[in-house]
Amino acid sequence: MNNMQDEVIRGMAAGNEVRFFAAYTRGVAEEARKRHELSPVAAAALGRTLTAGTMMGAMCKNDTDVLTLQIKGDGPIGGITVTAKADASVKGLVQNPDVILPARADGHLDVGSAVGRGMLRVIRDAGLKDPYVGQTELVTGEIAEDLTYYFASSEQIPTSVGLGVLMHPDNYVKHAGGFIIQLMPFASDMTVRWLEEVLEGVHSVTEYFDDGYTLDEFVYALLGRDAAIEKRMPAAFHCDCSRSRVEKVLISIGRNDLEDMIREGKPVNLHCDFCNTDYTFTVDELKCIVAKL
Repeated sequence: MNNMQDEVIRGMAAGNEVRFFAAYTRGVAEEARKRHELSPVAAAALGRTLTAGTMMGAMCKNDTDVLTLQIKGDGPIGGITVTAKADASVKGLVQNPDVILPARADGHLDVGSAVGRGMLRVIRDAGLKDPYVGQTELVTGEIAEDLTYYFASSEQIPTSVGLGVLMHPDNYVKHAGGFIIQLMPFASDMTVRWLEEVLEGVHSVTEYFDDGYTLDEFVYALLGRDAAIEKRMPAAFHCDCSRSRVEKVLISIGRNDLEDMIREGKPVNLHCDFCNTDYTFTVDELKCIVAKL
């Protein structure tokens, strides 16, 4: 087990012709694996999407913006939903957490087959009347390639996305992380060719971390020592559900329905799918809520 902290960094490289985001997210992915009791391939799929979420959340312009990634494929995993905030906090879930598939021929987890073909949606909610929704087809189901295609087709930004989750044989997340590298509109042809060569040499994000690279060293290995890190922020799996928020949901149901629940004489259980947490309210607690009304 390593001592690296989960983090997202962003900055510029190649004379400010390249913008980059990079993340180390072992803790995020492992927290999701434990909360949802994920199989290895489900942990890899959700971990990759959560990693992308931390970086795409950090792209948000306002602190109150919320970004949601929705992946709906025809593979056995069903669907993946991740919600991210501008502070690089994320939460997420998979539809079928216990999917088991044989490894690929190269020994890696077969995330592409688990996800399958379908649609990728990116929803950016900036608090306006209607959120921005971008949608593209899933190209491979491997998630990184699908997001690369999304940026090119939906946002018209030349982008390369790399994501990785390395599972330990004992079924916990050993390493997780990724990068999003984007060409600025004024990038020269020389910079484009240089970046293409750089990316051709990247076969596995997690290999760097498994070899002992820190997140900063990972960025320098990719983009050179002149890469300028401009901001860093901690990344975390965080669900903003709470008992008080759930109580507000019960209040919104209304007095009549609450009184019906009380007459049934049974505790009421409300479940948060994002963090797999149950909130149970006894009959006496329901009576207290009605009294407040």
